[in-house]
Amino acid sequence: MTDPTSTGMPATRMRAWRVHEYGAPLDVLKLEEVDVPAPAAGEVLVRVEAIPLNVNDLERITGGNMMAPPEFPYSPGMETVGVVEACGDGAEQWQDRRVVAICKRAHGGFAEKVLCDTNAVFAMPDDIALPDAAALFFPFHLAWLGLHDRAGIQAGESVLIHAAAGGSGSAAIQLAKQAGARVFATAGTDEKVQFCRDLGADFAINYSTESFADVVLAETDNRGVDVVFDNVGEAVWEESIKSTAYNGRFLMMGFASNKLVADEKFIVPRQIAFANIKLCGVMLHYAGDDMLAMVKTAMGWNVSPTSLGTKIMADVVDLVRNEEVRAVIGAVVDFEELPALITSMGDRETVGRLIVRMPADQA
Repeated sequence: MTDPTSTGMPATRMRAWRVHEYGAPLDVLKLEEVDVPAPAAGEVLVRVEAIPLNVNDLERITGGNMMAPPEFPYSPGMETVGVVEACGDGAEQWQDRRVVAICKRAHGGFAEKVLCDTNAVFAMPDDIALPDAAALFFPFHLAWLGLHDRAGIQAGESVLIHAAAGGSGSAAIQLAKQAGARVFATAGTDEKVQFCRDLGADFAINYSTESFADVVLAETDNRGVDVVFDNVGEAVWEESIKSTAYNGRFLMMGFASNKLVADEKFIVPRQIAFANIKLCGVMLHYAGDDMLAMVKTAMGWNVSPTSLGTKIMADVVDLVRNEEVRAVIGAVVDFEELPALITSMGDRETVGRLIVRMPADQA
């Protein structure tokens, strides 16, 4: 392992927001001083510049649906951007590079330094400044995997995007428009609806006041859309099926309305058969080529290769540089304000990405 002292790494302690029990963020998140972790083989230690907040982070605070709950006490936070400060064996090529990454075991990111497995570490060039650099990874990778890798979206096609004012939804609007598609976007308030229009949506629908299925069918001569980008799940399921065209691609991106059904049987086979659609699962999870077969045999999962993530990141950076897409940021706060910001996320008061920026002397 790279000697931390040779890279200028501070001694052995750092600040981290941690939970010792589940509850409301303002009640259970505690700012504590903890040991700086050391990277093992295939891992890097990232000195954090900024922390993007995700819905999964909120679940690790409140005790929501999780596949593998961490042991208390722990720091939530599944995504980070920063500079690699130390490397485990086999990861030396990342030393001193600026990266975006998924944190080890999808938590630990609400801290000044964080461990990341190199299977989910991607270069972020210096010319993409903060806070934009912190807002591009998860939403654009997820939207790209859905629209391009699964749906193979083409110019002239139509796409319905749910929760379109959020992180992945706002990225999906932009990627779909960039691909030449006609976009129907849904959101829950008039302000968010206007936000979707400003991003380029051809039709923006307030689902709390009108039926999005009625709008889609009316505007497509009762055909439906070619692609449904659904990160809401149960609450919009039936109307979304109704909105999908013959041979359309239905992307199961997430289950925000009721994540409990993520592990339950709620799909009716006859409903899918009669709809004559293609049902596509989408999961943002990367693994190296040497791990793909093991994950398949052990879990039955098909996960994306790290090489695809590297390509997606390069494509997104090029699109940003060419001003074809942009980071969508709802708020930027200091590290000390993290609990209040993630509370706003839980209360559905936000749009776009929420970024926690580390102090300049830290970042």
